[in-house]
Amino acid sequence: MTEDADRLRRWRLLLGNAAEESTGGLASKTDAAMDGALAALYDTSSDGSKSRRRTAGLGGSAPKVARWLGDIRTYFPSSVVQVMQRDAIDRLGLTQLLLEPELLDAVEPDVHLVGTLLSLNRVMPETSKGTARMVVEKVVREVEDRIAQKTRTAVTGALNRSARTTNPRYRDIDWNRTIRANLAHYLPEHKTVVPERLLGYGRRSQAVHRDVVLAIDQSGSMASSVVYASVFGAVLASMRALKTSLVVFDTAVVDLTDKLSDPVDVLFGTQLGGGTDINRAIAYSQSLIDRPAESLFVLISDLYEGGIRAEMLRRMAAMKNAGVQVVVLLALSDDGAPSFDHDNAAALGALGIPAFACTPDKFPELLALALEHGDIARWADGLQQG
Repeated sequence: MTEDADRLRRWRLLLGNAAEESTGGLASKTDAAMDGALAALYDTSSDGSKSRRRTAGLGGSAPKVARWLGDIRTYFPSSVVQVMQRDAIDRLGLTQLLLEPELLDAVEPDVHLVGTLLSLNRVMPETSKGTARMVVEKVVREVEDRIAQKTRTAVTGALNRSARTTNPRYRDIDWNRTIRANLAHYLPEHKTVVPERLLGYGRRSQAVHRDVVLAIDQSGSMASSVVYASVFGAVLASMRALKTSLVVFDTAVVDLTDKLSDPVDVLFGTQLGGGTDINRAIAYSQSLIDRPAESLFVLISDLYEGGIRAEMLRRMAAMKNAGVQVVVLLALSDDGAPSFDHDNAAALGALGIPAFACTPDKFPELLALALEHGDIARWADGLQQG
């Protein structure tokens, strides 16, 4: 196929039957099948009515949807399949059909689908729960593979750096810092530095050295963040040098710390949607902190407060003033910041607590910086500029 012919083919698939007169028809059965799969979804208006040119559609039939899910996995790459699945749920109202086990077997698992399944957790029939759990577990393990080792390395490095000593054993010497600190003692005739003092890393014992509290907003827009935060919480909980607590909240607060050995259990302990009382969640989180100077509090929320705003801000200021390292994430996902309360974000910024979105790949770096009491605001500015 020539480049021009392929370009016309792509435009025809993109625009549908309406473009056939100007772009030409589809020559192969594969292209026709792709066109049918696209038509079933995108030739249907947002209110569910069909276009005048196409009669295809997914309707309300579970078998038809299952066949369509199989078709798109056959003809499109995984990344495209995930987008089409999300569009089908949004445009055609397929949420309830996802409760059918045969459909769950046919879907391409991703973080957004997990969020949808978790929002259906309370109404999901027993016949679907086992399959739903397998879908969630597959995504969780993929996320763990992506972030676990990077997180452990970043956190361990931060804890070791905070234990630096001026009397290190030879194998613990930090040569870069030692050389920089002793440049005044450079001997030109020997072309070397003779250090008067050595700087190095101290050896940490197995005691707990930092307390980490993750508070996660369960509102619907935070679904992807809930998935990632639960996995990060489980990774941190596996590190003996940290005491990790995880709470989720809407208008109530649920402590899921005892489920951190398995992030899938954490996720099925959540209840996405509903109102939001951030102040209550912060109050509970405060009760978990008994060593402020050695504690990190991470609030993951879009900051739409249904509780007492002034009290929320007062509690956040009190934690920061007590020495707690406080981080507010508007999102912890690859999707960027959702809609959020700009006034509350600005008010927190005025308290010296920046609120920003962070991707999962950057979160280990942020954790390391926070555990070292680094400049989070400066780091966040660099993240947004980058």
